[in-house]
Amino acid sequence: MGPCISSYFSHIDDPRIDRKKLHSLSDILILTICAMLSGADGYEAIEEFGQNKTEWLKGFIPLKNGIPSHDCIRYVLIRLPPEQLQSAFIAWVNAIKEKIPEVVAVDGKTAKGSQTKGLAGLHMVSAWGSSNRLVLGQEVTQEKSNEITAIPALLKLLELEGCIVTIDAMGCQLSIATQIIEQKADYVFGLKGNQGLLYKDVKSYFKTAIESQFKSIPHSFYEEAEKKHGRHDVRQYWVVNAPDTLHRAEKWTGLQSIGMVTRESTIGNKTTTETRYFIGSIQANAKVFAKSIRGHWGVENNLHWCLDVTFREDDSRIRTGHAPACMSMFRHICLNLLQKETSKLSIKKKRLKAAWNDNFRFKTLFNL
Repeated sequence: MGPCISSYFSHIDDPRIDRKKLHSLSDILILTICAMLSGADGYEAIEEFGQNKTEWLKGFIPLKNGIPSHDCIRYVLIRLPPEQLQSAFIAWVNAIKEKIPEVVAVDGKTAKGSQTKGLAGLHMVSAWGSSNRLVLGQEVTQEKSNEITAIPALLKLLELEGCIVTIDAMGCQLSIATQIIEQKADYVFGLKGNQGLLYKDVKSYFKTAIESQFKSIPHSFYEEAEKKHGRHDVRQYWVVNAPDTLHRAEKWTGLQSIGMVTRESTIGNKTTTETRYFIGSIQANAKVFAKSIRGHWGVENNLHWCLDVTFREDDSRIRTGHAPACMSMFRHICLNLLQKETSKLSIKKKRLKAAWNDNFRFKTLFNL
């Protein structure tokens, strides 16, 4: 039996006063996870799941006073300290993941349903391990622009030694590059106009190199093609040693390479081309560069898309107190549990099976 997430909840402070503790905090949290594994997305659905699965739940949690009401669940989650839930989550992930170097993709997502007039809504910066296929951690912020402060806080919590951290242009910052190197990892950062002269220098360098067909320019090249859902993609990767002439090159800790990726996509008779530019502390190896970029693109399909489509995160109207952040972390817990389950079913089908099959739900919860 693998480590159950419940064993990591003991250090979370119960936000209720003693006379309101009719149900144990651990019971409420485990009930929430089991219900969300099985398709529940709100307080009333969590209570309804508990009422229908009381005997099954009593097989491993006490439930001395029965199933908590949806009002009780709501009261707890609104007040639950999200930073403590996050610490429990990361400790659990460190116990279940394989200790392997991998691409750690850091990216942000706004839960659209949490947005209301006058409030920006919940924005969560998450770290996705592409080899483990797990959410490794998350940091909450109320504004997308605050990713610059959320990313360093998140990275500090993660075990990064030997990994390649990929971040889009928002997180392409000198201080973040230094922090990643100090944590004994490498980085690949996307470049856009926010980097001003650096972006222009990298773009100009590759324009000249392409026009000369890289004559007298040592470089590494890799190409791959993919056909999926009626679309044919051809991706080309070029990477070279970072030239000393780049704007403020000496300021970027560990900078070794710059890269360019072109993606040519064909659907029917229509073809579009996209070009993107990067800097990195990795060596100028196009296959390693390609793995890093693919790993970062994977966060959209394997995390954000799954949260939106399978867990309907954008449809959630939970907006009060700490509940949006806590529910987002519970979705990450459930996604990791379903990823660790070894059958070849999709995440959506696994969630359906968890709703229907008590044995499957138990196996998934305890990582058997």
